[in-house]
Amino acid sequence: ILLFVSVNQILLFLLVLTVCAILYNKVHQMPSALKNETVDLESPEEMEEEIPVVICAAAGRMGATIAAISSIYSNTEANVLFYIVGLKTTIPHIRKWIENSKLKEIKFKVVEFNPMVLKGKIRQDASRPELLQPLNFVRFYLPLLIQKHEKVIYLDDDIIVQGDIQELYDTKLAPGHAAAFSDDCDLPSTHEMVRSVGMQNTYMGFLDYRKQAIRDLGISPSTCSFNPGVIVANMTEWKHQRITKQLEKWMQRNVEENLYSSTLGGGVATSPMLIVFHGKYSAINPMWHIRHLGWSPDTRYSEHFLQEAKLLHWNGRYKPWDYPSVHTDLWENWFIPDPSGKFKLTRPDS
Repeated sequence: ILLFVSVNQILLFLLVLTVCAILYNKVHQMPSALKNETVDLESPEEMEEEIPVVICAAAGRMGATIAAISSIYSNTEANVLFYIVGLKTTIPHIRKWIENSKLKEIKFKVVEFNPMVLKGKIRQDASRPELLQPLNFVRFYLPLLIQKHEKVIYLDDDIIVQGDIQELYDTKLAPGHAAAFSDDCDLPSTHEMVRSVGMQNTYMGFLDYRKQAIRDLGISPSTCSFNPGVIVANMTEWKHQRITKQLEKWMQRNVEENLYSSTLGGGVATSPMLIVFHGKYSAINPMWHIRHLGWSPDTRYSEHFLQEAKLLHWNGRYKPWDYPSVHTDLWENWFIPDPSGKFKLTRPDS
C-alpha cells in the first residue's frame, strides 16, 4: 500500500510539472509585439519630447497671441505645450478665447506674472511707454515661470510661425551658452530695409556710450546687436549662470544712471540682455527670425522672400492687427476672431 501511494504521488508530481512546462512554453511563445507592448508604453525613450513655448498675452493685443499660437499649432506635428503668461486681469479673457475656438485642442498652461518683481527696476520713459509693460520682462524670469523643462522657446506675441517649430527647438546651443538669438547682421536681404528706415543694428543703437559704466564694459559700439524676441534657452545654464540676477542688476543700474532707456533702441528689455549675453550666445538660423516688419508702414520685403521665411516678426510700432501696417495678409491667415468681440482688428474700412 505504501508503495502504491508513493507511485501515485510521483505520478501526480510529474503531471503537475508537465502542465507547468506547457503553460510556461505557451506564455513565452506569445508574439513579441504583444509582449513588449507594456514595456513600450512605460519606456521614457519612446515618449514624444514635449516642446515648451512661452508667449505672453497682454491686454489690448491678445489677438497677436492667438495668431501666433494658431500658426505654431497648425504647422507642426510636434508635442507642443504652450505656456501663456499674463497678468491677473487678462488671464480669464485669453483662456475663454482659446476654449471657445478651434484652438481648444492645444495643450496649454496659463501662468500669472506678478509685476511686483519689477518694483524699483524700471525707469519711466515717456518716449516709448509701451516698452515698459510688465510682460516685456517675462523673458528675464523664464526659470521662475517654467519649472520642469531643460530647454524652452520664448516668442514675442507679434510673430507668426510658417515652419515646423520642432526645427527651432532643435537649435544647438554651444556648451556654456544659456540662450540662442538671431544676430541683427545675419541676413544680407534685410540690410537694405535696415538702411532705408534708419534702424540700428549695433550696440551703439541701444547703449549710451557717453556713460562711463557702458564704456567700462569694453564692448565696441560697432558690435552687432541681437533681437531677444525669439529665444531658445537652456534652463540649466540660465540658472547656473544666474542670468536673471545679472539682468536685474543692469535694470537697477539703469534706474540709477540712465544707461540706455532714452537712446534710439529704446526699451529697457533689450539692452540688459545685450550686456549680459555679449559674446555668450548661440545663433538661431536667420530664416527663423525675419524681423522689422513693423518698423515702417511703407517698406516691404519681397513676397518670395517672406514665403521662404520660417518665422515673421512685426517688431516696431506698426503691428499687423493695427493700421497702417505691411504684410497684414500673412498675419491674418492665422488670426482667429475673439468670441467675446472685445478684440477687433483695425482696418481702413472699419
